Amino acid sequence: MSDRGDDRRRKLLDAAVAVFARKGFHASRVGDIAEEAGVAHGLLYHYFRSKDEVLQTIARETWERLVADVERIEASGGPLDEQLRRFARGYLRSWLTAPALVRVLVLEVGRSPALAGRVEGLGEVFVGLRRLVEAAQRRGEVRADCDARLAAWIVYGALEEILTGWVLEQLPSAEADVDRAVAAVVDVASAGLAA
Repeated sequence: MSDRGDDRRRKLLDAAVAVFARKGFHASRVGDIAEEAGVAHGLLYHYFRSKDEVLQTIARETWERLVADVERIEASGGPLDEQLRRFARGYLRSWLTAPALVRVLVLEVGRSPALAGRVEGLGEVFVGLRRLVEAAQRRGEVRADCDARLAAWIVYGALEEILTGWVLEQLPSAEADVDRAVAAVVDVASAGLAA
């Protein structure tokens, strides 16, 4: 795809995030996305087969970035609490940098088991977090009897629920609240996993 094609595709995806965040996925039309992007209605079909594929692409690309973050954290080494802090900080700060995207992911992707089943790589984040816990077990930082797979799901689940609380406006979500949430999740996880 040419640079111009990449730019148009990106513009359509960004427009879709804005429209889905504002109207909800089911109430949004392809025409709404095209209008938001300032392009002809039919151009969307040049890049995507359907509105569903647009949402799948948004989810897949976001998960790919998250997997890459986990892999960078894993490669950097360090104690588990610092690795978890880096992951939690990056994950939760997305609310400050891309609230519309987080809203779409929580309300439209997170609540759609059918869509989650069609997004490749979804489980790779959990596998990466599990590897962090397993490496910490081998270093003696984490209890030997800890189920690393469940620990990964618990950490991720706590972070996901905090984002959900912010999206649903059930939790305060200023920058200081993000920092407090990161500290709370890491403190609780570290204390529970400690050898």
